Amino acid sequence: MNRVDCETEVANAYAQRLRVREHDLRADLAPPDSGDTAPGAHDYFDAALAACKTLTATWYARHKGIPLERVESHVERDASEERKGVYRLHVRLAFHGAQLTAEHRAALERAVSACPVHKLMTTTEIVIDTVVDAG
Repeated sequence: MNRVDCETEVANAYAQRLRVREHDLRADLAPPDSGDTAPGAHDYFDAALAACKTLTATWYARHKGIPLERVESHVERDASEERKGVYRLHVRLAFHGAQLTAEHRAALERAVSACPVHKLMTTTEIVIDTVVDAG
């Protein structure tokens, strides 16, 4: 089971320190609520999709012998209707490689449309169990 730990960095402040395996990350709120010293929770949610798309394309290309040299993903958030239950993410991808054909690009597009985080965000029931410890 994977574990993510998160705790407040400084008493009475918003900034948080996260640990994923041996990786240290930070989180904060955007102004005017806080100092925007790190990405916020929604930023990490969106970033998970961006990273999954590029990692999936790279993995798929390597396994299928597709000459993909580099991939970019750009995710733009529209959370204007989030409280109504609609959270829109617009993803723009760019596949780079001098030898990429139209067929390669189509195969990569199909692969990234089914990346694990995309599927998690759109087709999986997520169950969250929260336990509050006495602190």
